[in-house]
Amino acid sequence: MVTISYILEIGEHELLKKGFIKIPPALHHRRYALLWGGLLISVTGSQMQLWALFWHIRTLSDQPIAVSGIGLVRVVPVLIFSLLAGVAADRYNRRSLIIVTQTTMMLEALALGLLTLWGHIQIWHIYLLTGIQAVAGAFDLPARQSLVPNLITRPEDLSSAFSMNSIAQDLGAVVGPGLSGLVISYFGQYEVYILNAVSFLAVLLALFLMGPIPQQIKSDAQVTGSGTLGSIKEGIQYILSKPIILSSMVLDFWATFFSSANTLLPFVARDILNVGAIQYGWLSASQSIGGVIADFILSQRAKIRRQGTLLFAAVTLFGIATVLFGISRVFWLTMLALAGVGAADAVSTILRNTIRQLQTPDYIRGRMTGVVQIFFSGGPQLGEIESGLVAQAFGTPIAIISGGIGCVIAVALVALRWPELRKYNGDEPILAGSKNPAAA
Repeated sequence: MVTISYILEIGEHELLKKGFIKIPPALHHRRYALLWGGLLISVTGSQMQLWALFWHIRTLSDQPIAVSGIGLVRVVPVLIFSLLAGVAADRYNRRSLIIVTQTTMMLEALALGLLTLWGHIQIWHIYLLTGIQAVAGAFDLPARQSLVPNLITRPEDLSSAFSMNSIAQDLGAVVGPGLSGLVISYFGQYEVYILNAVSFLAVLLALFLMGPIPQQIKSDAQVTGSGTLGSIKEGIQYILSKPIILSSMVLDFWATFFSSANTLLPFVARDILNVGAIQYGWLSASQSIGGVIADFILSQRAKIRRQGTLLFAAVTLFGIATVLFGISRVFWLTMLALAGVGAADAVSTILRNTIRQLQTPDYIRGRMTGVVQIFFSGGPQLGEIESGLVAQAFGTPIAIISGGIGCVIAVALVALRWPELRKYNGDEPILAGSKNPAAA
C-alpha cells in the first residue's frame, strides 16, 4: 500500500515510473489536451451559473413550478434543433462551429450578469437568456463530441478521452457550485454570471491554438434523399439499424427522466435541511465529487470489458442513490447519496459515449450525436419539469423518491427488451476508424 509519506519521499515522477500514477492515454494527444484544459475552465464557470440560476429563481419565487421553467426552456431548443445541429456538425467544420457556439454562450452569460447588476433582472429574462444559451448548446454538443475522435489518433484511447471529458465536467461541477455559493454570499449574484462569461475564453483560446482539424464530410449528393432532410433521414436510419446505440439511448432517456431532480435541490437545502447558500454549494458539488472519483479510475484504463453489464449496474445504482437522496433528512447523508448519484452517472455516461462513438463512422458522427442529444438532454430536462410538477402536487421528497424507483424499473425493462446491450463486452468490431469511401 502506498502511504502519504512514501509519496512525499519518492515524488510524483517516481510514482509515474513505478506505475502508481499514469498519465491518461488521451492526454498524450496534444490537440485533445488543449481542448480538455479549456473545457475544464469553461465547465467550472458554466456550473457556477447553472446552480446560481436555480438559487436566483428560488430567491425570486417560492413556487417549485417556477424553477421547473428552466428545464422547459432548456429542453425545447434541444427538441427543435438537435437534428439540424447533427447535420451541421457533419456538413461544416466542427472547430469553427464550436467557436460560434462558445461565443454565443459567453455573450448570454454577460447579459445575465449586466441585467442582475443593474437591478432589472426578472424571471422571464432568465428564461429567455437560458433559452438562447440552450440553442447554442444544442449545436455545440454534437460538434464537440464528434470532434473528440478527430483529435484522438488511436481508437483504443477513445474511452480514456471520454473519461477525461467526464472528469472535466465533474471537476468543474465540484468547484463551480462551491464557488457559486461563496461568490453569491460574499460578492453578489451578478458576479457569478460575469465570471462564467470570462471562462469561455479558455475554450476559444484552446481552439485557436490547436489549428485546423480535418474531418470526413459527405456531400448532399452522396446522401440518401437530398439536402438537409436527406442527411437527417440517413442519421436516423443508421441509429435504428444499430440496436446497441438505440437501446443505450432509450436507457439514458428513461433513467434520467425519472431521476432528474437537480432543480429541486434549493428546496431540499432551504426547506428540508434548513441550510444556507454555502452549504447549498457543497450539496450542488456532491454529485461531481462522486463523479470525479469514478472518472479518474476509468480514465486510467484504455480498455473496459463487460461494458453492457457495467452500464446496467451503474444506472441501477443511479436510481437507488436517488431514492436515498429523497429519503434523507441529514446534511451529510444527503451529500453521500448525491455523491453516489454522481459516481453512477459518470460511469454510465463514459460507457454510453464510448459505445456510440466507436460504433459510428466519422462522416455520420454528428448526426448520430444530434439524435442521441434529444434523448440524453431531453430526458433530464423533461425530468426536471416532471419532478417540479410532482413536487408541486405531492411534495419534494415524494417527487425525488418516486423518480428513483422509476429509474430502477426502466433499467429492468430495457434489459429485458435489448439483451444484446446487456451482453455487450466492448471488444466488438470498432468502427471509429472506419473510412467513408465517399468522404471529401
